[in-house]
Amino acid sequence: MDSQLNSNRSNAAGSDELEVKDAQLIFHSVWKDLEEKHGRLNLRFPTELILLGGAPGAGKGTNTDFIRKVRDIAAAPIVVSALLDTPEAKRIKSIGGMVGDREVLTLVLSELLKPAYQTGAILDGFPRTKVQVECLKMLHDRMKALRRELLDSPHMAQMKPPVFHIMVLFVDEAESIKRQLARGRQVIAHNEEVARSGIGELWEERPTDFNESLARNRYRVFKEKTYDALVSLKQLFHFHFINAQESLKKVQKNILQELEYQSSLELDPRTFHAIGGIPLASDIAQHARRDLVSRLDDYEHEHGPLFHKVIELIESKLVPIVLRHAISGQAIISSEDEMLDDPLALQMLIDVFSERGFHAVIDLRRREIPERIDLQTGEVTCRIQKVYRISIRFKGSEIRRGG
Repeated sequence: MDSQLNSNRSNAAGSDELEVKDAQLIFHSVWKDLEEKHGRLNLRFPTELILLGGAPGAGKGTNTDFIRKVRDIAAAPIVVSALLDTPEAKRIKSIGGMVGDREVLTLVLSELLKPAYQTGAILDGFPRTKVQVECLKMLHDRMKALRRELLDSPHMAQMKPPVFHIMVLFVDEAESIKRQLARGRQVIAHNEEVARSGIGELWEERPTDFNESLARNRYRVFKEKTYDALVSLKQLFHFHFINAQESLKKVQKNILQELEYQSSLELDPRTFHAIGGIPLASDIAQHARRDLVSRLDDYEHEHGPLFHKVIELIESKLVPIVLRHAISGQAIISSEDEMLDDPLALQMLIDVFSERGFHAVIDLRRREIPERIDLQTGEVTCRIQKVYRISIRFKGSEIRRGG
């Protein structure tokens, strides 16, 4: 038994090594052809590449425009299955199979070099095999190496750091089959209406959308090849796993959260280092409540007398005015209380209002008030008047009016 296990492991390891070697041969050959055709310095791929994968029926087509809008990508998505629009490729795809890696890589890289995709691109259907995964890694390495070569050249501005996102929309087998067959029924109904009315364009009729066995096989090809290929990139690139069995609204909310701005991935390392000391707003918000509670307790224990004077000012002078603005949800109060000259008192006032659910902002205004005039010289002596302008906002009253 142990020898059999060792044999299986050796075979698996040998298979992986062969696939890596195959990928190297394929990639180097395709890259050499591209260099000869376009020139090395003209091999400029998208600065942001979203590799969109998903189970059949997971909603890639439905959500692509939403993803483009979120990431400000103008170009239409590159759909690998559409690039492979040859009779032989169609025959292979009709039974749920896949086309050769070299042909796929050549078409994909050639398409990505087009000017329309320079700022960003969504690539639907790549990588789908281990060989394509290795080729993608090599593409990323080549892009970084080319950028290092051009670090001090005029071409640098056009060679941003490559940012690769892996996004997987996932549904289980039962849901996938259900959606594929439902799509088949929609296609038939649409094409019958086009044939009857003569208006509109016919939709593609995929054999896998009309046969449960083929639909099931298509899902299993995805799970056994594409899904594993994409997950293997999880440690290398920004990875987004989206549960696509939710409602469209929920799925798009998840996508939006997953694709929030990632400065550490998108900025030049030198730029990111320069601004890296400034905290992220999300980090500040995450700990804001905890920090507020800690400060308030510290005021009570370490600065009790001042803290209670601030509370007294709020209760006696500020709250009555706030109550009169309960409908509008905003009160602006001026105060000359000298206690507010202490910066700690100002911080206490803001924190107390925050803890009570208000948003308080304080602005100090100084005005010169004439006190006396020297009749002989005409010199005017003024005193400085400090006025603290306190703006307090909160959710106002919602008044219902009868119809």
